[in-house]
Amino acid sequence: MLDEIRTKIFADGADFDQILKLSDDPRIQGFTTNPSLMWKVGLTDYAEFAHRLLESITRHPISFEVFADDEEEIRRQAHTIAAWGENVYVKVPVSTTTGEPLAPLVRELSESGVKVNVTALMTTAQVEVVAEALRDGAPSYVSVFAGRIADAGVEPLPIMSRAVEILEATAPASELIWASPREVLNLVQADSIGCHIITMTHDLLAKLGTLGKDLDRFSLETVQMFHRDAVAAGFKL
Repeated sequence: MLDEIRTKIFADGADFDQILKLSDDPRIQGFTTNPSLMWKVGLTDYAEFAHRLLESITRHPISFEVFADDEEEIRRQAHTIAAWGENVYVKVPVSTTTGEPLAPLVRELSESGVKVNVTALMTTAQVEVVAEALRDGAPSYVSVFAGRIADAGVEPLPIMSRAVEILEATAPASELIWASPREVLNLVQADSIGCHIITMTHDLLAKLGTLGKDLDRFSLETVQMFHRDAVAAGFKL
């Protein structure tokens, strides 16, 4: 079933060894990371980590995020990161931490040739504004956090479907990323609406082998797992 999926899979994480291993996996067509993921694995030198990765990751697009919160410093960091490699996309948040929209800066960066990945979007209104900013710019990504939309109790499919339409009509050089997926089903959903890319954590990638699995077989294996684990635990009543 996976060979029928058109949506590209990008691995999302900050584990250096895992990223290098996944770069040889034909299922993986790109990489993303962010400061939160880097912090969780104990990284302290952002640039050193990125440069080490880019010594090996030369064919796949890879996104690194700015971490400044004012326009001038975001601009400086964006140009610095963009200079690291031709395959580098610069993740720029949709707004500052106070909610100030960054679309004007996104337009400036994109039209100057910086390949941006505008991140943390969750509404079609945000997609419309960002798409307009990217209209005449360099190739770019727009990351809509479908998983977090679902966490809010909102069905993400209509939003993601509309986002595909907006980008295709307004910014055809941009690709939509289904960000923060929660389950393998999200890959199938993304593909069903023509979403260009989905990011998947290493834990979620490990579940790809269940895609298209026969449910009767899956049920039996689950029963066998429960029994095996109970025996291994030595439970008695």
